[in-house]
Amino acid sequence: MKEKEVTIYDLAKKLNISIATVSRALKDDPVVNKKTRKKIYDLAEEMGYRSNHFARNLRNQRTNTIGVIVPRLNSYFMSTVIAGIENVANSEGYTLIISQSSESAKKEMASVKTMFNNRVDGLLVSLAYDTEDISHFDMLFRKNIPLIFFDRVMEHKNTTNILIDNRKAAYEATTHLIEQGCQRIVHITATLKRNTYVDRFKGYKQALAEHNIPFREEYVLINNLSQEAGISAAEAILAMDPLPDAVFVANDNCAVGCMVALKKAGIRIPHDIAFAGFNNDPVSTVIEPNLTTVDYPGYQMGEAAVRNLINHLNGVTNISSTNTILLRSELIVRESSLKKK
Repeated sequence: MKEKEVTIYDLAKKLNISIATVSRALKDDPVVNKKTRKKIYDLAEEMGYRSNHFARNLRNQRTNTIGVIVPRLNSYFMSTVIAGIENVANSEGYTLIISQSSESAKKEMASVKTMFNNRVDGLLVSLAYDTEDISHFDMLFRKNIPLIFFDRVMEHKNTTNILIDNRKAAYEATTHLIEQGCQRIVHITATLKRNTYVDRFKGYKQALAEHNIPFREEYVLINNLSQEAGISAAEAILAMDPLPDAVFVANDNCAVGCMVALKKAGIRIPHDIAFAGFNNDPVSTVIEPNLTTVDYPGYQMGEAAVRNLINHLNGVTNISSTNTILLRSELIVRESSLKKK
């Protein structure tokens, strides 16, 4: 049988003091002298007393819990975002409930419902690949539970979006490849349902147009951006005639998978095909040659998202009054793209 939960009544009875004194001592109230407080702490530890935060939070209409939904937990970028969120949330006295949608809109819907039922004070979300509408968040809006989208976002009057200028970053990466003398540039990306990939695709096309390079549909390869997908993309690239002279990939993992497969096939990087990725994952400095990439500030994005949410919860800001917060990104040029030494 489950052991009975120890209450403040049990502690008060054992020490022969009032319940109010025990309650104040456990809240570290200086009204109770240090000696008595220590006696109560020691007994609480000995008897296995646990504070009933849930009951207290229900009375306060706050749980001091923030929900986080991400597409994948095994992504370096997402892990840095979560680290940034956790750093600020913990320092402000909040705990996190973290869930992954596994790139499924259906799982995302289920996670939102779970977060709602767990009475989170607010929610931070990066959308799944195939989320096409956000009506599953309506239950939050009806209860005035604040929602912030980061990285993968959708426009809504009741949300704030936190991201980088993906179009500008992709434009700069593609322009860099063109400045290295590249004319036949393949773009490997994910589904164009998501803002991140739509905007990176637009930046790629803009750079081509501004340099009078014709856009070629067959140079756009769409996959799930995994390393395995990079290997498949390499096979498609090797079948092209003439071979492209550059590849711009919407993330580093896929870029590395593609580079490794092309090198095995005898392609020299950057001499035959130059490469640029996106995210500045650690893998970009392990691959030889090191990968040119866009530095995406995941940790700062996590900090900005949760700080904005907590400010709203504390009445400092209004989420609907600030639609978009853009963070700075930077192109990091390494050997994989340097045709012109």
